[in-house]
Amino acid sequence: MGRTVLVTGAAGGVGAALVRHVLDKGWTPIAVSRQSERLAALAAQGVTCLAHDVSTFDGARAAVREATERTGAVPDALVNCAGEVLIAPLHRTTEAQYRRCLAANLDTAFFTLGAWVDALRAAPKPAVAVLVSSVAAGTGLQNHEAVAAAKAGVEALVRTAAATYASGTGGLLLRINGVAPGLVETPATAGFVKTEAGRKQMAAQYPLGRYGQPDDIAAAIGWLLADESAWVNGQVLGVDGGLAAVRPLVRAQ
Repeated sequence: MGRTVLVTGAAGGVGAALVRHVLDKGWTPIAVSRQSERLAALAAQGVTCLAHDVSTFDGARAAVREATERTGAVPDALVNCAGEVLIAPLHRTTEAQYRRCLAANLDTAFFTLGAWVDALRAAPKPAVAVLVSSVAAGTGLQNHEAVAAAKAGVEALVRTAAATYASGTGGLLLRINGVAPGLVETPATAGFVKTEAGRKQMAAQYPLGRYGQPDDIAAAIGWLLADESAWVNGQVLGVDGGLAAVRPLVRAQ
């Protein structure tokens, strides 16, 4: 079925890939970013692009409100791709870095999902949301303390909101799931794979022998949005090349 999909963080690598994926499926994307100039390429393709900072309560509600006004209905689906990568040990993480990391990753998910749910209460219909977590939320990775804490909150939000709105609370029948990617090659992570040595080091951490690409994550999110996953709810799907669950055999040199 055709549907409208509100994508936050659409200027990032995964967000932009998801917008393309949505277009390929014949759905209607609505791209949101606080960096409106980075949405120019999507706007040139006829995509509705909105400039809002969804890390704030008011910004998230403004994004949902404008998306509803532009299309004539509350979006059928929501995907929060907004986020920020912070790789630093606890003792080197400043308060400002920590607050920015939580705002970019957890606040965006909480406020955007809340604004979308509230809008749907005025016009109830079956709908689906996907929030983006990280493999770091469930796997101990060095120097990931702040982002792991933020993404663990996202995963808790997936489960609790799914429980609240799966059974018709407030007249709603929603599915809410998440994805937990490993390292994905995007502008935000370019520093980790800018050299051949860096690329080999990162790829070696993954049982499938490579790190991720934005289309890997977009395809998984697309499945969670589609009717094929109609009996999937409250789940966080690992899309991480096996990093969280598989330990490859390491042969002695």
